[in-house]
Amino acid sequence: MTRSDLALTVAFLIALTATLGALFIGEVLGMMPCTLCWYQRIAMFPLVVILGVALWREDSPVRPTVLILSAAGTALAAWQSGLYAGIIPQAIAPCTESGPSCTDKAAQTVLGLPLPYLSLAAFAAILALLPLMKGDRG
Repeated sequence: MTRSDLALTVAFLIALTATLGALFIGEVLGMMPCTLCWYQRIAMFPLVVILGVALWREDSPVRPTVLILSAAGTALAAWQSGLYAGIIPQAIAPCTESGPSCTDKAAQTVLGLPLPYLSLAAFAAILALLPLMKGDRG
């Protein structure tokens, strides 16, 4: 297995774990995601398919697409992490009054782990692996 293959495999496993974790938290634990969590899911869920297909076919140039989705997810997760940590003022939180708050520590924590930080770590790890992936795996 080459370094590029390993990077692609690890990125796929990170995206898969994050996706399954988000689905477990929402569907099994019944925790409704906040607005920023929804946007992060929009960036993370396709990464599972894109990276999975690239891993399976061994010929898909995925770097541009993965870069766009991971960068968007990292930016959203960083914003939510700033809200969660109190660095960004709560007055500019994008969450609606009828849904869960982006800054509610009880609603944004599972087993003592802050969800915004976990999301930021997942997106950042995928971004860090991106330079190790070949642009064209053919």
